[in-house]
Amino acid sequence: MNIVLWVIAGLLSLMFLVAGVMKLARSKQDLAASGMTWTEDFPERTVRLIGVLEVLAAAGLILPPATGIAPVLAPLAAAGVVLLMCGAAVVHLRRKERAQIAVNVVAGLLAALVAWGRFGPYAF
Repeated sequence: MNIVLWVIAGLLSLMFLVAGVMKLARSKQDLAASGMTWTEDFPERTVRLIGVLEVLAAAGLILPPATGIAPVLAPLAAAGVVLLMCGAAVVHLRRKERAQIAVNVVAGLLAALVAWGRFGPYAF
């Protein structure tokens, strides 16, 4: 189970690193043109903040346990991902973007599994 949690955390980390860097590196208009139409509903600063949170979540899922420095941050980062995905699902629900909600639900459930495993029976 430890390996499964590492794999899930690694995949989530990669997903959120890519998504966060994209939100930090590209303009709001470029993001909307590439399919992230939800960015039209938010100020540029909010989109950047979401990007920062995603990059921090990606780092928090992997770096603390990999370095052995404050590994309790990994399940906290996973819990943060669950909260991010809840917020994202609400935004997509309001915009009637059903396909994106499925991605949010799957990512949120995987993050919840990591949080449960790392807070509970498979802690570092």
